[in-house]
Amino acid sequence: MAKLTMEALTRSIGVFHAACSPCNNCDIEILDVLTPRYDVERFGITLVGSIRHADAMLVTGIPNMKTAEKIKYIYEQMPKPGVVIAVGTCACGGNMFRHSYNFVKPLDEIIPVNMYIPACPPNPEAIIMGVVKLIKALRG
Repeated sequence: MAKLTMEALTRSIGVFHAACSPCNNCDIEILDVLTPRYDVERFGITLVGSIRHADAMLVTGIPNMKTAEKIKYIYEQMPKPGVVIAVGTCACGGNMFRHSYNFVKPLDEIIPVNMYIPACPPNPEAIIMGVVKLIKALRG
């Protein structure tokens, strides 16, 4: 894997949202981050429609029998270096679905995860703080 550096993220950061069978609460919070109340676009962070244009991938939900292979395939298409952010307790470790018949394995055993933002669901402030901490970690 290519070394992650801030130089790779000096321009606006394109974020691709990948939903791994979520309940949609985390997805709603991610969309809330983009509303005028929080407006992360003023920092140059935008949602992109294709993983091939993304610098970061936000993942919500649990990897199950249908999504585990697809999330790995999507990750492989992301330009490197890129970062993966697990949003919500399900993406961070499975939460209450961890012992479900449909749970395959934790996300970080399928693709490398650079930042975990736990909570069910995390509020917009927590999502923004997680992204800011990741950017600070890449700088120094």
